Order: sequence, then structure tokens, then C-alpha cells
Amino acid sequence: MHVLELFKTITSIPHCSGNTEALRSFITDFAKKQGFTVRTDSAGNILCFKSKRELVFQAHYDMVCVGNAPKIEIVEKDGYLMAKNSSLGADNGIGVAMMLSLMQEGIEAEYLFTNDEEIGLVGAIHLELPLQAKKMINLDSEEFGKVYVGCAGGADIIATKTLEPVTVKKSYFYHVQAKNFPGGHSGVDIDKDIPNAIKEFAFFAKDALVVNLTAGERRNSIPVHLKAVIATNKELQSTQYFDVQLAESQQNAYRIIGDLCGYTHGVRGWEKTFGIPKVSANMALADVEKGICTIQCSVRANSDEELHRIIEENRCYFENLGYKVEVSGQYPAWKPQITPLAQEIAKKYEKLTQNVEYKAIHAGLECAIFAQKFPSMQIVSIGPDIEYPHSVHERVRLDTIEPLYKLIKELG
Repeated sequence: MHVLELFKTITSIPHCSGNTEALRSFITDFAKKQGFTVRTDSAGNILCFKSKRELVFQAHYDMVCVGNAPKIEIVEKDGYLMAKNSSLGADNGIGVAMMLSLMQEGIEAEYLFTNDEEIGLVGAIHLELPLQAKKMINLDSEEFGKVYVGCAGGADIIATKTLEPVTVKKSYFYHVQAKNFPGGHSGVDIDKDIPNAIKEFAFFAKDALVVNLTAGERRNSIPVHLKAVIATNKELQSTQYFDVQLAESQQNAYRIIGDLCGYTHGVRGWEKTFGIPKVSANMALADVEKGICTIQCSVRANSDEELHRIIEENRCYFENLGYKVEVSGQYPAWKPQITPLAQEIAKKYEKLTQNVEYKAIHAGLECAIFAQKFPSMQIVSIGPDIEYPHSVHERVRLDTIEPLYKLIKELG
């Protein structure tokens, strides 16, 4: 089977983060049929090998499910592969498909399939499988011709507070529902001026009281969906981003808009060397139900020192507003380093494209975890052109898949 055929098979198997058992079974069965030894661990990671173990190919096999996913209907248009009304899962399904194709062609190496990367690099952090290789090629980047040699670290901030009810008098009550928000990745898309449904709601409903609120999809996505019931003295009309309808009167509501409005979402600093954000914060999820407010944010930084600072800044912001704050899912930054392996891949890329470049990414890569676990290992990250990951607009450029596959096959 070719890479695209394998990828299409992968899209037919549900593998949303946290629900990857079916694809894990497919990968292990496939590897065994190709004559590979297969090892798994308690985190759901899969390691496949024969005798030659000098190089390890690595990809994660979970995906962010948005829209109709995991029911994925593939569409090919204008040289791209995309999905109808859902995320595609090219992140990181194309990498998985390439590894399976290499195995099918008998290319000997270590093949590491990690689990639940999209919900906190879970598989990489809890890896229990012994790697022998001294070189790693991670296939989770999204720009053809770019050799990634560094990435941001990150953490999730969970803030919870019990709200004091406010008696509502002489107000209009509205159902508010978000629409037309494009969404995007909270790291690589944070500098693209993508509107955040929660922040836009805070300004749309300024001075209103909130009866209930549910917003966002997951911590590593710029939020798209939002539903709320609010009380306000103003008459509201539907806008480009919000539909409003009159709702039944309620006795109590809560003051929460100011907390949402005051949070600084977006890029906090710029990394001039690589032309990427240096520090950022994403208000990802918000929930108000029965007097309990929970706000979840993802923060990123390109160094461990800056990551610690943005975490503490978030802690101070929420604690000063009376929230209890928990920090979870923290992972380190991967300090950029141009190794001999990176140089070798760059030279091979030069035969395929003129736009070869060493880069770092303002997003979490499992490479950071592996660099910490295996400090003597040379690590690079490469991939085809993938646009708008973690959204219903996700798409992969078809003419970058086969050249990349040939490149990594030469390295195997």
C-alpha cells in the first residue's frame, strides 16, 4: 500500500486523543505481519523493530477531533487533501502512514508510535520502551523543506472559583451562540490574528451577567464554540460572530465577564532569530455551571525560564481574582541545535526544493521530551505541508508527501 492509501485507511479508524485503542490494534497487527518485533507499554506507545536499530522514526497516532471527526470524509481539491466538516488528522496521520509504508517496504529501523500527544504529550512523557537508536526523525512538523531543530515548552493552567450569585432585576435575558470562528492551533496559529470565541464573547457581552457558559473544545486549540445565557440591560442583536435569542428570565446570574475580558490572550513576545512567537497564552476553555467557574488556558515559551515566568504570571492573575489554580501537563522546551543529522537532511532537501531552512516552532513537539530522556540522541523534526491543524480547515498539500517519503526512505 502507498502512503496515501495507508493514510486513508487510518482516517477510517477512530483515533481521537484518549480513544486510540482501535488504531493501536491496527498498527500492532500491521507491524507483526511485516515481520517486526512489537513492544507496547502502559501509556499505549508502540515500538517496532527487527535487527537494525541505528535510526528511529517517530510519530504520534492520536488526532485532534473537531467537527464530525472521528467520522472523516476525505475530499481532494486544488492539490490538497482535506475533510468535509471535520479535522483531517494529517497531524500526525501522514507521519504514521509513512512509517507503516517504510515497514511494508522492509526498511529496518526502530519505529516508535506514541499515544495521546495532543492531550499533553502523554505517551512521550510516560515512555517505558527502550530505544537503541542514536538518531531520531520525528515526522510531526508541518512545513516541507524546513528542518526543525527546536520547539516551545508548555503547560496548562486550570483555574476554578465558586461565584457569588447576583440577583437580577429588570434585565433582558439572551441565549448567545458563537458562529464563524475559524479555530486553529494554540501554538503555530497564535500569531495569525485568529479571533478567540471566549475573548470576543467577553467584549460582545461586556457589562452583562452570566447565567451559564460553555466554551472551547480543548486546551491546545483556539476556541470556536460557545454557548451562554446572559442577563443585560442592553438590547442585543446578532452579529458576524454571535447569534442571540431571547431567553427565559432567571433569578440569579454571576459576574465573570471581567475575568475573561482582562486575560491577555495571544503573543507575549517575539523570537527574532527564528521569526516565531517567544511566549504566548491561549484562553482555551471556559465553563460556568451552578455557580462554579472553570477557566483553562495553555501557555507556551521557547525556553524553560520563560515558561516558568508565564506560568507564574497566569497563577498570579487568577489567584488575585480568587481562583484556585492548578498547573498540569507541563513539558520542557527543546533548545535549538543544528546537529550533523539536521545538516544531512538539509542537504537532501536541497535536491527537492530551494526553500530549505532550519527552524524552531512555537508549539510542543515530543522531541523536547526525547531530548530530555536521551540527551546524546540527535533529533530533527520534518513533515509535509499541513495547514490549519486542529480545525475543520485542516489540509495537507499532496505534492509534498511523496518527495518527503523518498527523503526519509533514503535515510532508513
